[in-house]
Amino acid sequence: MAFSDEFKIWVLFICLVSQLGHGFYLPGSYPHKYVVGDTLSVKVNSITSVETEIPFSYYSLPFCKPEEGVKDSAENLGELLVGDRIENSPYRFKMNTNESGIFLCQTKPLSNEEFRLMKKRIDEMYQVNVILDNLPAIRYTKKDDFYLRWTGYPVGIKVQEKYYVFNHLKFTVLVHKYEETNVAGVMGTGDAAEMIPTVGNSGPGIPGYMVVGFEVIPCSFQHNAASVKKLKTYGKYPSGIKCEPTTVAMAINENEPVAFSYEVSFVESDIKWPSRWDAYLKMEGAKVHWFSILNSLMVITFLAGIVLVIFLRTVRRDLTRYEELDKEAQAQMNEELSGWKLVVADVFRAPSNPTLLCVMVGDGVQILGMAVVTILFAALGFMSPASRGTLLTGMLFFYMFLGIAAGYVAVCLWRTIFCGNQKGWVSVAWRVACFFPGIAFLILTTLNFLLWGSHSTGAIPFSLFVVLILLWFCISVPLTLIGGYFGAKAPHIEYPVRTNQIPREIPAQNYPSWLLVLGAGTLPFGTLFIELFFIMSSIWLGRVYYVFGFLFVVLILLVVVCAEVSLVLTYMHLCVEDYKWWWKSFFASGSVAIYIFLYSINYLVFDLKSLNGPVSATLYLGYSLFMVLAIMLATGTVGFLSSFWFVHYLFSSVKLD
Repeated sequence: MAFSDEFKIWVLFICLVSQLGHGFYLPGSYPHKYVVGDTLSVKVNSITSVETEIPFSYYSLPFCKPEEGVKDSAENLGELLVGDRIENSPYRFKMNTNESGIFLCQTKPLSNEEFRLMKKRIDEMYQVNVILDNLPAIRYTKKDDFYLRWTGYPVGIKVQEKYYVFNHLKFTVLVHKYEETNVAGVMGTGDAAEMIPTVGNSGPGIPGYMVVGFEVIPCSFQHNAASVKKLKTYGKYPSGIKCEPTTVAMAINENEPVAFSYEVSFVESDIKWPSRWDAYLKMEGAKVHWFSILNSLMVITFLAGIVLVIFLRTVRRDLTRYEELDKEAQAQMNEELSGWKLVVADVFRAPSNPTLLCVMVGDGVQILGMAVVTILFAALGFMSPASRGTLLTGMLFFYMFLGIAAGYVAVCLWRTIFCGNQKGWVSVAWRVACFFPGIAFLILTTLNFLLWGSHSTGAIPFSLFVVLILLWFCISVPLTLIGGYFGAKAPHIEYPVRTNQIPREIPAQNYPSWLLVLGAGTLPFGTLFIELFFIMSSIWLGRVYYVFGFLFVVLILLVVVCAEVSLVLTYMHLCVEDYKWWWKSFFASGSVAIYIFLYSINYLVFDLKSLNGPVSATLYLGYSLFMVLAIMLATGTVGFLSSFWFVHYLFSSVKLD
């Protein structure tokens, strides 16, 4: 290969990295260039409600269907898992061509079942989600002196015991005009912009448009029965349709049809294509939230710093005082020693249920590694909200491939506990590969039966179940066993002191040690409870979560605080001659999961007050339990590994023979 060719490749690579570093949308969300008259196809997603959290297919209700038939759009694994079902719709626009009074269809007379279903969906406040050029339709409602933003529009509304359907939609499409032969000027950058492909039939120099906004106003309009009979799909309604969102007219009744229509207008906007998601990412009162979060971070960092300084000074003082004694003085003080020095022959005694501990630590390493890598990639812009399902898909694949780390750590810890014995490492690695995924599979299968029974699109299809099981046993399990193999071959950690055959009796304690362990989770919880509110809102209230950079900082802070809390608790237990620190160090930081679960219940009671039905509550609690289990394993692993390092360092720094 010539030097010039290599140079061009490196320039191309650097330009691409530069684009990614500036937060440019990644493959799957390139700008589409349209010229006047190009067809714009609107897609529909599952209808959703914050009152039930159970999504359903758009065509489960008697809406108009496209003439060519209903077709599913290409979906990734993450979209299927979260219940997205993106399908084509009968709505058709022509770029920069305003149209009004476009008739879609008139349904058949509503059967008793369809009528009851429509009323139920209206009572449950279901929202219709439509998409244009990968942008969800956004709706604005005025309250007092400010506007509220919503994605989608309600199926209908109930007024004085009568049910009305929103059967006329007023769409507004915001477009950005440009005439450049490439999109460099529009994208706001001059680096390698000409390499971005455009979609459309326009040639160089022909004026084109990009979709930068999509708004909808739903209306309830009573069509004239005689006029509707003469119209075909996309026909022009003879009289004007006045869209008044504050009034309703189209009441639904059993054995009566419903007519649907729409209008669309195009408005040129100064919004550039990379900024078109800003309307979806804005938060009301953002400054208050940010100041509150920063204040919490400062307080937690200050407290953690004080704890760390005091802790290190205490340990250093003990070590210094002991090492300054000569051998004769040491012998004289042997009977007067107290605290952690007295458990030297028991501190590395194997814990109860060592296999379970190794398995949980291995799974914790895998979950924590997946969280770090996923959040880092999301913070760098690789998992934009414009790419639906990418975040969940990335989490799944990162988790599977990190099975190598899980198997390695679990087997290494197993061999360390049993002083280098390799016997049983296959069983340990196999249990690591099946413990957390098995519990997750059990929880998701139980919840899936509830969704299947409700005929929800949130139910995982049987074919996807088969795919997930194949990914589990064909990728995750083998990688975990490979990691275990390397762990069995790697040198184990040597204990710095010997362990007596007869265990030492632990003195009676003034307070239950597990009470202190459970209370230790409050400090890690304080680092993330505000961020947890935003995450919960994005999951259960349909808001877009996008501050992954800040989430990454919170994750690092959480890891530091978990390590410090566990170190302090371990040292306190050793000082009172309690050498059973293994499990306590794990749950000292892992107990944060208890407070997260309690917070989840609090969120259900006070923030999801409208959530109704036992199925919805069961789904919420089931997914919360799954999340809490993952957090417990990850934070507990941080606490245990940091405590293990500290205990090993502490007893390797002194000579107590």
